[in-house]
Amino acid sequence: MACLRIPEAPLASSGDSDGNKPKGIPLIGFGTTTYPFGSDEVKQSVLNAIKARYRHFDTTYLYKIENPLGEAIAEAISLGFIKSRDELFITSKLWCCDTHPHLVLPSIKKTLKNLGLEFVDLYLIHWPIPLKPGKYEIEIQKEDLLPLDFKGVWDAIEECNKQGLAEYIGVSNFTCKKLQGVLDIARIPPAVNQVN
Repeated sequence: MACLRIPEAPLASSGDSDGNKPKGIPLIGFGTTTYPFGSDEVKQSVLNAIKARYRHFDTTYLYKIENPLGEAIAEAISLGFIKSRDELFITSKLWCCDTHPHLVLPSIKKTLKNLGLEFVDLYLIHWPIPLKPGKYEIEIQKEDLLPLDFKGVWDAIEECNKQGLAEYIGVSNFTCKKLQGVLDIARIPPAVNQVN
């Protein structure tokens, strides 16, 4: 029986600036959210998913599962399920309380440390809703909302790409109007608008 391969779609904005062939994003991904956040079952679930040929894993710092996801990736390599991290497509997202220009780079570096990776394939602004720094909560309170500095935050996201911390950059849950706002100021356009 032949191995099934999940189809991919090419990404062609931020990741192809070095002249290499753009990487494909697997069209089926494995979301790593658990509730309550931080479930002990994540590592084994990810290992099972890799064995089942999933190659795209989606996470964010808020979910509290970056460490077990990174452990599962390392274990999958040591067990021979995959040859290297390059066989995977890892997406992570900037949570709302880090959607401030001065917090973007520290946030992705924290994510990479937790994952045990040198880069993510795709880094997204999770929601166009900045919150007071330090509020890692799913329930958004009106008094925690702050204005969004589109230009400053997008410049910092572009810097993640320029520093090789994110191969591709994009947004998540942006309306057409908000996406146009990013396109109007972007030097590197978003590769993706993930909607969930």
